Amino acid sequence: MDPRTLRSTFGRFATGVTVITCRTPDGAHHGATVTAFTPISLDPPLVQVALTRTSKAAQYLDGAAFAVNILATDQVDVAMHFAGRPSPDPLPWCDGAAAPTLRGTAATITCRPWRVDDGGDHLLFLGEVVDVLTTGRPPLLFHDSAFHQIGSRSSDVVWLGCQDDPHTGWFDATTEFAPLHHGRALVPADTHY
Repeated sequence: MDPRTLRSTFGRFATGVTVITCRTPDGAHHGATVTAFTPISLDPPLVQVALTRTSKAAQYLDGAAFAVNILATDQVDVAMHFAGRPSPDPLPWCDGAAAPTLRGTAATITCRPWRVDDGGDHLLFLGEVVDVLTTGRPPLLFHDSAFHQIGSRSSDVVWLGCQDDPHTGWFDATTEFAPLHHGRALVPADTHY
């Protein structure tokens, strides 16, 4: 697979923009702009962050608490700073429940380390959520290598689940299925077509 084609295809998926923050081994604050963030589980409350293996953040997150700062639309300069284009403005650092966080975000999720998995050229950091902060600020989006804002709503209907959900999908929780038995005919042997 051509890496440029694959990167361009991945870019068709619009994501939020986060800054993952943590402490370095000497106690300094560190952050990295990341779009590869995924909520994983409600019970236990888990999230996942994918970081390039060679990044400083990947080295600092191993066994460390971290925060997922979901940036607001007016925080492009913060996103760019932590992506490698330093801003002359002071950074909005503050102390969080277990890791340093940023002020002015759309939301912040603070995690303690849960597990690290192999993700090819990335490491997948699972964190257990220990604290959340949400605001009414709209989130910053990233799509096709550019920052975007949420437009007008396309629907007033809230999606409550998927068709594969046993509580709201095609089959409810009381549905029973009879297993097919291999080697047994499904029609009487004397049936002719």
